[in-house]
Amino acid sequence: MQLKEFSQEILPTFDNYLETIFSQKSGMNQLGASMWYSLSNGGKRIRPLLLLATLKAFMVNESKGFQAAAALEAIHTYSLIHDDLPAMDDDDYRRGKLTNHKQFDEATAILAGDALLTEAFHLISEPNSEVTPAIQVQLVNLLSATAGRHGMVGGQMGDMLGENHGLSLSELQTVHSLKTGELIRFALVGAGVIGEVSEAIKEKLAQFAYHYGLAYQIQNDLQEVLWTDEQRGKKQSGDQAHHKNTYPELLTTEGAKRTLTEEIANCNQILDEIKQLNSKFDSELMSGFLEYLEI
Repeated sequence: MQLKEFSQEILPTFDNYLETIFSQKSGMNQLGASMWYSLSNGGKRIRPLLLLATLKAFMVNESKGFQAAAALEAIHTYSLIHDDLPAMDDDDYRRGKLTNHKQFDEATAILAGDALLTEAFHLISEPNSEVTPAIQVQLVNLLSATAGRHGMVGGQMGDMLGENHGLSLSELQTVHSLKTGELIRFALVGAGVIGEVSEAIKEKLAQFAYHYGLAYQIQNDLQEVLWTDEQRGKKQSGDQAHHKNTYPELLTTEGAKRTLTEEIANCNQILDEIKQLNSKFDSELMSGFLEYLEI
């Protein structure tokens, strides 16, 4: 199955699911409106799509993953709300719209992020006839690990501490494997948990997540250099103003492009290895995600 076909099929259903949870359930008070404003702000849903597509690739009903995918998108969105705040990246626009604290105010944006974070764990632990409690416990453990101080938040802290002094390539990769790669690891390995695949396959999914996360970040850094504000949907980020470390700065633009190509090749190799472990695995569907990384 082609990824484009799958995404056109599944994303409208998933978006309706999100709206049912966050728009109707929370009500349109200021907090609920702030949460839904950022959740519905035109993102590509790459992380939940990765989770749902991985289930599909293993021939598991993707509806089993809706709770986990919604929790993942909630955590990703909270991280963006907080990233945009004046104390962090101080951005006024995201995806062509005002950032949350500009649309509402800083206090509301902080609380909306807090609420999305906590709602994620409420969602993923709610009774679900399609997923056993034992699997839910594994998902809660995995999500807290990948989103917290040893995962995404730890990576963000490393990114901030790296400002104003140069990082080596290995240090930069460590930061981004946490900041970007860990939630991607939840998407892939979480799908493996739901689908009850072998430990060997879960390990391969984690490896794919690592290399895909690095490639995703390299692409993002290259977009900052090569794309216009209109293409990005926002003004050029404050990475230079904050003296953040980027791949083009460390490797040159051409060097970053070469490294991106290498990481994409690593991802393709791992998909082939998963196919060898499970002949029914739809590697073609998953390889479609590599097209997102083109510059």
